[in-house]
Amino acid sequence: MGCTTSVILFKGIRTVFERNCAYMCKQPGESNALEYTAYNWSKEDSELSIAFCLAKPKLIEPLDYENVIVQKKTQILNDCLREMLLFPYDDFQTAILRRQGRYLRSTVPANAEEEAQSLFVTECIKTYNSDWHLVTYKYEDYSGEFRQLPNKVPKLDKLPVHVFEVDEEADKDEDAASLGSQKGGITKHGWLYKGNMNSAISVTMRSFKRRFFHLIQLGDGSYNLNFYKDEKISKEPKGSIFLDSCMGVIQNNRVRRFAFELKMQDKSSYLLAADSEAEMEEWVTVLNKILQLNFEAAMQEKRNGDSHEDDEQSKLEGSGSGLDSYLPELAKSTREAEIKLKSESRVKLFYLDPDTQKLDFSSAEPEVKPFEEKFGKRILVKCNDLSFNLQCCVAENEEGPTTNVEPFFVTLSLFDIKYNRKISADFHVDLNHFSVRQMLAPASPALMNGGQSPPAFQDALHTAMQYPKQGIFSVTCPHPDIFLVARIEKVLQGGVTHCAEPYMKSSDSSKVAQKVLKNAKQACQRLGQYRMPFAWAARTLFKDTSGNLDKNARFSAIYRQDSNKLSNDDMLKLLADFRKPEKMAKLPVILGNLDITIDNVSCDFPNYLNSSYIPMRQFETCSKSPITFEVEEFVPCIPKHTQPYTVYSNHLYVYPKYLKYDSQKSFAKARNIAICIEFKDSDEEDSQPLKCIYGRPGGPVFTRSALAAVLHHQQNPEFYDEIKIELPAQLHERHHLLFTFFHVSCDNSTKGSTKKKDAVETQVGFSWLPLLKDGRVLTNEQHIPVSANLPSGYLGYQELGMGRHYGPEVKWVEGGKPLLKISTHLVSTVYTQDQHLHNFFQYCQKTESGAQASGSELVKYLKSLHAMEGHVMIAFLPTILNQLFRVLTRATQEEVAVNVTRVIIHVVAQCHEEGLESHLRSYVKFAYKAEPYVASEYKTVHEELTKSMTTILKPSADFLTSNKLLKYSWFFFDVLIKSMAQHLIENNKVKLLRNQRFPASYHHAVETVVNMLMPHITQKFRDNPEASKNANHSLAVFIKRCFTFMDRGFVFKQINNYISCFAPGDPKTLFEYKFEFLRVVCNHEHYIPLNLPMPFGKGRIQRYQDLQLDYSLTDEFCRNHFLVGLLLREVGTALQEFREVRVIAISMLKNLLIKHSFDDRYASRSHQARIATLYLPLFGLLIENVQRINVRDVSPFPVNPGSIVKDETLAVPAGNPLMTPQKGNTLDHSLHKDLLGAISGIASPYTASTPNINSVRNADSRGSLISTDSGNSLADRNPEKSNSLDKQQQSGMLGNSVVRCDKLDQSEIRSLLMCFLYVLKSMSDDALFTYWNKASTAELMDFFTISEVCLHQFQYMGKRYIASLTKCVTLPPAWNRNDACQIAAAGQPG
Repeated sequence: MGCTTSVILFKGIRTVFERNCAYMCKQPGESNALEYTAYNWSKEDSELSIAFCLAKPKLIEPLDYENVIVQKKTQILNDCLREMLLFPYDDFQTAILRRQGRYLRSTVPANAEEEAQSLFVTECIKTYNSDWHLVTYKYEDYSGEFRQLPNKVPKLDKLPVHVFEVDEEADKDEDAASLGSQKGGITKHGWLYKGNMNSAISVTMRSFKRRFFHLIQLGDGSYNLNFYKDEKISKEPKGSIFLDSCMGVIQNNRVRRFAFELKMQDKSSYLLAADSEAEMEEWVTVLNKILQLNFEAAMQEKRNGDSHEDDEQSKLEGSGSGLDSYLPELAKSTREAEIKLKSESRVKLFYLDPDTQKLDFSSAEPEVKPFEEKFGKRILVKCNDLSFNLQCCVAENEEGPTTNVEPFFVTLSLFDIKYNRKISADFHVDLNHFSVRQMLAPASPALMNGGQSPPAFQDALHTAMQYPKQGIFSVTCPHPDIFLVARIEKVLQGGVTHCAEPYMKSSDSSKVAQKVLKNAKQACQRLGQYRMPFAWAARTLFKDTSGNLDKNARFSAIYRQDSNKLSNDDMLKLLADFRKPEKMAKLPVILGNLDITIDNVSCDFPNYLNSSYIPMRQFETCSKSPITFEVEEFVPCIPKHTQPYTVYSNHLYVYPKYLKYDSQKSFAKARNIAICIEFKDSDEEDSQPLKCIYGRPGGPVFTRSALAAVLHHQQNPEFYDEIKIELPAQLHERHHLLFTFFHVSCDNSTKGSTKKKDAVETQVGFSWLPLLKDGRVLTNEQHIPVSANLPSGYLGYQELGMGRHYGPEVKWVEGGKPLLKISTHLVSTVYTQDQHLHNFFQYCQKTESGAQASGSELVKYLKSLHAMEGHVMIAFLPTILNQLFRVLTRATQEEVAVNVTRVIIHVVAQCHEEGLESHLRSYVKFAYKAEPYVASEYKTVHEELTKSMTTILKPSADFLTSNKLLKYSWFFFDVLIKSMAQHLIENNKVKLLRNQRFPASYHHAVETVVNMLMPHITQKFRDNPEASKNANHSLAVFIKRCFTFMDRGFVFKQINNYISCFAPGDPKTLFEYKFEFLRVVCNHEHYIPLNLPMPFGKGRIQRYQDLQLDYSLTDEFCRNHFLVGLLLREVGTALQEFREVRVIAISMLKNLLIKHSFDDRYASRSHQARIATLYLPLFGLLIENVQRINVRDVSPFPVNPGSIVKDETLAVPAGNPLMTPQKGNTLDHSLHKDLLGAISGIASPYTASTPNINSVRNADSRGSLISTDSGNSLADRNPEKSNSLDKQQQSGMLGNSVVRCDKLDQSEIRSLLMCFLYVLKSMSDDALFTYWNKASTAELMDFFTISEVCLHQFQYMGKRYIASLTKCVTLPPAWNRNDACQIAAAGQPG
């Protein structure tokens, strides 16, 4: 009904204008001023003509925002909507977020910070101990697009049901069944059990009869529930239940399961039962839905009856007044109905726009999280059992379980045969039975390292850690060629072949077992601390590269260890043949079984320790679940697999590899050679080794020494052992590894004397390895000599050549040849192996400690950082960037500052190239913290960085560096923003006036950066599109955030500087850049206050309707409401461009209006009306382009050809989209003021010229959309009209009178009309009446033309038309046909 009424009213108004403005119609024989010769222009000619014809719009100088705020303070404070004019005081603030670790205590040892002397170590520790520093913006959720608003735009599942006249004829043509379907009718059928119809109390189980029920809707809309004996519903039903008499449906299980009862109006009831609970619930739901529909229909009928009575009464009262009395009543009732409708939570206009429901996250900022420990694929390894075929009872009294006859020790680790490397540390497991462990001598007690936990906790933890059986391995790059390898050792007895022989026999002889047990007991008592290699086994871990575990795989057979193939390299070669059965079959097998299972690790896995033995936060020592150890992964040194360090870790892994002792003459016996490794901090004679070596199961947690496995009768032994050392926080030059060699006597004869028994080990040499070289930890493979003695001060020994030396007398074995091969591997988050990084921090430490700083020297070290290894850069990223920014603020020379910035650019570029941009975002948001500002000593990061960026962007600078700066400029602008925010809050400058917060030098620096960036953006977009696009977006984000901190008038000027670099006729890419910039800036959370939606008239304003509202883009409007004025000017300019550009501009404008509509801060009608005043010039914008909205060409609906005006002289040639409007006839202004008053609702409409509303009911108005004057310039239409809006328009949007006249696409028209309808719907009545009173006749004609176009564009065409469309267009799955009808209907205005 609303659609039809609107059409009739608009047609009537149009007819009024046509009858009173006959001069508007073209007279026969009159020359057509708009005719011109049609040229067949090509698109290139058109583009060229636009480039030459369209002059660059002049820039409007923005208002001095800060001064206006001060001058109009009283007016603003007295405004009832002052929250729309002022920024909130608590707009932003700094916050500290506690660092949330996953551990029970800090990973940094208690005394580490005090012990640290190196600047690099100190800064690393600060990084791991510091909390997160954030800048929070209270209204940041409102600073994105409408899809990112905190009150998410809901998706409309259902729209209110309406009935339209256009559907009534279609409904009559359908039968009753289809009628029910069209109106949302419900049908259902199925078998039910029917109880006694008279009384539910007397019903028994036997009285139920099975009947087929069929629910139908009759022609009048009511429902019947018919029942039959069978499914043949064509017959007469046995009975019916009239649901319009039903009062309710309830469940009733007293007599029968799955029963429900229908309560009727006459207090009778019907008892029915289903076969299952699901069927019962389905029937109850359907019947309740019908009852709800019946209730709503009854209420609607009652309301319609009341309304009908009121109408009859009003007709009787006003029957003598005729049409003159009818029109006011009609207008009054229409307005009251409209107010009521608007107050009943109508669906917002833009809910019906298809773009609103689209999922588009292209403009959403990426989610940023703090740095956190990240692991690869985590695998839980459970060690259950190791059993060999050779078993017996080891107890003296032979009472106990049957077990292995001697202790065995398992070491697990991961090997990657694809990349030929060991990828994890060793995990040591003791699976021996308690009685077998008793064969070894008891271990001495030990304490935990660090001492940060209570002693009781340490003791309980140490007890629980004695015999671990579960480990968590991590693999960053999983693939099928990774193996879990188990090496098995036993107590030293003799040769591997000899000791393994009893285990390789299939016959289980008790005599053999007893013999082996006897020898094992003697060996355990005498050589219990020494181990020998025995066997190995392996299994695959992964099925594929996705990390899916191969849980079905089992460990291979247990292979005897070959004493000549012990090293990790030998193991990798064996694993390479693992899938070759013919080669594996040649290896000797030991009969036994190793039961180890693998599984995935859940997120909430309990009770584990990390590789430094620090318990997790939820650790419970009293828990029944076993303790699990994390095993350190040796992550490959590749940047993309590296994570910034977040916890303190300082481990050194030592690998003795080979000792060549077959030619030594210093010792008589040196065959069964054992190596004892110690870590010492002094070479004095009585100095003790440090207790920092990780122990083995059953022993202390940390020990002072560790022994490698011994090879029997080998003078050139190979080793495979891994010794893990916890390094101290601060290393110095005297820290070293000491290797002591022993000859171990394996003779277990009992015939020898006591003296001979005691001589188990004999020293046969010493070797040492200083840990630091040039200040860095020595790693990789080292070949070192062996000494026969160990004099005091041995670290000071130096060869001087010519047989001379410095230091104590050292007796070298074989003349000092490098007989020992050692390898070390550092896994540390406080020490770096990169020489360039080490040198840089070392030089910074010298200058900070008082040494004279040399600019050229510092520049040399800064330049060397470009050669820093990528994985080191990523690992220490926060520490490196913090130090670089510190140097930047203390730089006294421009060259230093520029080189610092160059290094930062290099680091940022490396992160992006490795796909690790997220680390940079985490750093800026959480880790970056500006240094405390001391004006006399240091400068601010934002000022120094801005100056350096300016230097790098100069045309004479290195273009590679400047391109990287452009491409990754977001990082530098984000640092500027955070530095500004922290500077204002920490120095208490937030309370100052905006123009006093930052010095003039910084304002100048910002302006210079903007001016230096623009040529790169506007001139490099072809050669370097990614860099220019990124720079454009980053600059927009920076400018937007400057509104929060800086003088807003100054920021407006920077926007003007930006816009001045663009011109009409620019390539499409530049238009995209410009509107992307405007999109970002206009999405500022306080965009409305920035535009100051307030009166700017002179003198005191008494009433809002007295305001000089701007309905066109005057210079004054664009100055006072700068952003919205600029946006509308740019949209107007874009409308004169080609389609791709127009779509970008229109979409940006519409999305901004959608955001206003959905912003819950401005949800009230008064807020929306105030916002609408900012967009009133949109009327003028559309009127200027009214001729381009041609319903005949773009409407998707059928148009009656007879209704179109036959005057073809108005057609514009398709080849030439441009035309120059000519002056038409001067229009008379004799239109009665009372008629205009009637339109606006102010003056009396009763005149002789007022048409009868019924006389125009059938008049066709489509021809009225075409007017000979609609293309004329507004200034020429009615120059004599004193209150015309055109006199206010001092400058048009275009530089001259050339206007495009090619037609807009339908999508463009609909988007523009949606914007028009939003403003029209939101604006206050006073503003609308003021517009109607002040507009010229031609403007009013065009205004109603646009309104009529809205009716045709959003006209509801009926269900039949929509059904014809759905045959070729598939609707989304969530929508049905009725939804499509309702959306089409709701899309119309009114």
